[in-house]
Amino acid sequence: MNNKTTRRNFIITSVAVAGGVMGANTLQTNNQNINQNINQNIKSNKTTINIPETIPERTLGNTGIKVPLLGLGGAGTYTPLDKNNQEKAAILIIERALELGIKYFDTAASYGSNEDYLGKVLPPYRQQIFLATKTYNRDRDGMWRELENSLKRLNTDYLDLWQLHSISSSAHIETIFSKNGGIQAIEEAKAQKIIKFAGVTGHHEPSFIIEAIQRYPFDTTLIPINAAEIHHPRSFLPGVLPIAKQKNMGVIAMKVPAYGKLFQTNGLTGIEQAMSYSLSQAGVSCCVIPADNVQQLEENVNVARSFQQLNNQQIAEIEKLTANIWQDSTFYRNWG
Repeated sequence: MNNKTTRRNFIITSVAVAGGVMGANTLQTNNQNINQNINQNIKSNKTTINIPETIPERTLGNTGIKVPLLGLGGAGTYTPLDKNNQEKAAILIIERALELGIKYFDTAASYGSNEDYLGKVLPPYRQQIFLATKTYNRDRDGMWRELENSLKRLNTDYLDLWQLHSISSSAHIETIFSKNGGIQAIEEAKAQKIIKFAGVTGHHEPSFIIEAIQRYPFDTTLIPINAAEIHHPRSFLPGVLPIAKQKNMGVIAMKVPAYGKLFQTNGLTGIEQAMSYSLSQAGVSCCVIPADNVQQLEENVNVARSFQQLNNQQIAEIEKLTANIWQDSTFYRNWG
């Protein structure tokens, strides 16, 4: 397939090969209708609603884009944001996040209904927000198909950040960097201005993230940054952070409270310690945390608004609190 294939021609060709029944004219008409529907929806939401600037911001690495210290995560154990039957609760959280000044929204094609929910709320704010999604696909064609689906669900014609989701094996690396691998899709999507930036995420082994960012100039990386992770023998903190900082990559912290595991007996006292620790790590641009309800979201925003950089002694004191609970709290490392 020609490297210069456009988004529209790619959809026509790939569906024709997969279906083997429909004619090219029908496929082109269908694809034009899809794009027209997206554009019509976007045009119908042209009214701009200002988002208050109430959360401190940092520059997201070499992107040059300033983002709030806190972004809204799209998936979690109890959050309604990725649950198929909780649209009302999810939309309340998304709308409240905007009212509170959150401009960074993190989602993924695999996060249940999250892209759909965001697509129902965010279009009027599109020019003010930073919208990031992810793909589990590793090959060029699979990534293009998923990108098209994500754009439709999110009701947008471009992404601020498109990320390779959960890189966790040598096979992933091999496929991504193969002749028809994911890097090709990223390069094409960037050239067509469908995505602005590209990133890589992972919470399994830092070695795979390191290899990926050494082989390609990704703009961002989304990795676990928390007070338990530092005790892991193969921690992302000393493993990935220095390299990302050297490359001036935007680093987004995830697993900040480790799904609440950090707040067990003799652990951290609450989200203030957890978020302050993550945001105080050198090179971290921001963090993304899901919310189970509006009240929890408001608590997270209040912590982000009042954030103060921790000194080395304060960081060490927090790390002592997780010294005996790190194994239980870094369970996410087993997700390959």
